[in-house]
Amino acid sequence: MQQRPKPKKQNPLWYIGAAATFILTQLKTLLPLLKLGKFGGAIISMAVTVGAYAIVFPWQFAIGLVLLLLIHELGHVIAAKQKGLPVTAPVFIPFLGALITMKRNPRDAVTEAYVALGGPVLGTIGALAVFGAAYALDNPEYSKLLYSIAYVGFFLNLINLLPIHPLDGGRIVTAVTRWLWLVGLVGGLVVIIYLRSYLFFIIWAMFAYDLYKKFVKHRKQGEERYVNASFLVAAEPLLALGYMIPGPEHKRELPFVTFSDLDGQQYVNVLWEGLHFQGTVPLMHQGIIKRAHVTRVEHLRKEDGLHLMIHCQIDYRLYENDKYYEVPTAARWKFGTAYALLAAFLIGMMWYVHEVTGLKV
Repeated sequence: MQQRPKPKKQNPLWYIGAAATFILTQLKTLLPLLKLGKFGGAIISMAVTVGAYAIVFPWQFAIGLVLLLLIHELGHVIAAKQKGLPVTAPVFIPFLGALITMKRNPRDAVTEAYVALGGPVLGTIGALAVFGAAYALDNPEYSKLLYSIAYVGFFLNLINLLPIHPLDGGRIVTAVTRWLWLVGLVGGLVVIIYLRSYLFFIIWAMFAYDLYKKFVKHRKQGEERYVNASFLVAAEPLLALGYMIPGPEHKRELPFVTFSDLDGQQYVNVLWEGLHFQGTVPLMHQGIIKRAHVTRVEHLRKEDGLHLMIHCQIDYRLYENDKYYEVPTAARWKFGTAYALLAAFLIGMMWYVHEVTGLKV
């Protein structure tokens, strides 16, 4: 009697790929069901990133790597919250990493360095915990996997300490000395060439251009920037009073008043007297306002009648506050020591894991 062949066991990557494909094709249906608020994007991007990494690496490694990235970003979130800075939930980008966005910039270099340092500190603790688990396990297969995850965790936190914006190291050294940016400009390029990483080369090139803009091109006149904002205004009350409604291509200058709150957040109040309209626009950076103007007026029909969507633009010159970089000597030594010790510890741990397992980037 001929035996029936046993069904072939599916590779775990097949399940990861199928799950990722399902999520991507059903996002429109799943999003309203998740009800996860601001964390919905973080969870979905984590799942997609795990699926993407699982195409290249074992799925267990992919999960461990994404969790270490999450721990690193949570370090930034915790540090920002301690300093009273509102931040977004982490967003994961496959093969690029993860990031958070601050809704308001730090007021000084010490705050910027503190928030930047939080990521690699907590990220190193996370990688160290994985290393400890690998060391404690008596299973060679699982220990090798955990050592690999810990090694990559140490490496990613170390590479993030390069004194290059927007990497964490480039922000930490603002509280030590900006001369270290030159070290990053030269030494960082050497490291990137050694790693043969196109991604880090792009980051380095953006950093080099940013230094050029900051200290050469716009040092005298300040960098020109603008911010857009839109405001919805009910038009029916204006029509009832006999006001002229501007057309879609209407453009005009608007009077404005600018002010800052106690936290250093700058706002611009714009006024359109003919429409009894007043709006407030927050600025991401401190700036000297050049003008406020209407770029377009959109007519929208709603259930309660006609509405105007007023599109405004604020043109301003970036204000370079040199006091931002005034850091007490004690704080410089504190951040400098923490920065050097953390980098040395990460190098030492990578060397130790390499000696134990032979792993190498």
